[in-house]
Amino acid sequence: MDLFEYQGKQYFARFGISVSAGGVADTVDEAVVQADAAVYPVVIKAQVKVGGRGKAGGIKLANNAEEVRLHAGNILGMDIKGHVVHRLWVEHSSDIDKEYYASFTLDRPNKCHLGMLSKEGGVEIEVVAEENPDAIAKLSIDPIVGLTPEMATAWVAAADLDEPARAQAAELLVKLYTCTWKATAISLRSTLLS
Repeated sequence: MDLFEYQGKQYFARFGISVSAGGVADTVDEAVVQADAAVYPVVIKAQVKVGGRGKAGGIKLANNAEEVRLHAGNILGMDIKGHVVHRLWVEHSSDIDKEYYASFTLDRPNKCHLGMLSKEGGVEIEVVAEENPDAIAKLSIDPIVGLTPEMATAWVAAADLDEPARAQAAELLVKLYTCTWKATAISLRSTLLS
């Protein structure tokens, strides 16, 4: 799937995956309306399909409407690695204790889905993969079976996620897998029918 962050969050919410309260804004005034609705503090995020938004200045924390106006005004129109920002996602700020990385992809040669999980977080995951490939626990998933709760539990243990987070992480991974592959099936069905 090739989605903007806000589209992914809207899709995740349909599958019972918790996402922060927020909304889309195409102007500074809309950003203030969304921030007021999401409740301060909020995070203003550039919506571009490229990594490195935070380092480029495309993600900013705001504690009030004046800060939202400042940051939204600076981010809209910004060029991040050749992608011009035309849209923002404004969401309630979350206290994040620890960040993990998880992804699913299609492993065509092996005719299965490949899950990748790391306790190293999502920022600069390409560097982690290059410098410390053992920090990424990989799991081949038979698409007929899917990701079972038992498989997810063993996977989070193999990734050495923090003990208190393991049960919740395993449950979340099953939901993420389900919504990811349902979207793929819908997309494939639409392609075949057109």
